Amino acid sequence: MTLTKWVATYGVTLLVFLALDFMWLGLVAKGFYRRYLGSFFSEKVNWPAAFLFYLIFILGILVFAVLPGFKEASGLKALGMGMLFGLVTYATYDLTNLALLKGWPTKVVIVDMTWGTLLTGIVALAGYAFSMWIS
Repeated sequence: MTLTKWVATYGVTLLVFLALDFMWLGLVAKGFYRRYLGSFFSEKVNWPAAFLFYLIFILGILVFAVLPGFKEASGLKALGMGMLFGLVTYATYDLTNLALLKGWPTKVVIVDMTWGTLLTGIVALAGYAFSMWIS
């Protein structure tokens, strides 16, 4: 994959991730997270930190899921590796919080890890599909 195609794939993957995650966090599960994590929330979102996370996370999706799928011309590989990457990264966050933070809800761990696994797999598959389309 050329650098230009890699950058385009990164951009599309980022847009898909942002669209799905903002829909999840802003609409679908907003009440759920407020109910269980309201006391942990800051009054203002630290947008630079949030967008830095997104930029780094998308890099991980490309390196660990999209590119392996692209190299093998396998959407199933991209999906599976994306789901695994999502499970590992979201489990790192959620299980660390469960281990260290007083009152961190187990329900949040289950829902968030499930969402992260599915989201990352779907986004990896979308990135893979786009990379195959432009190649």
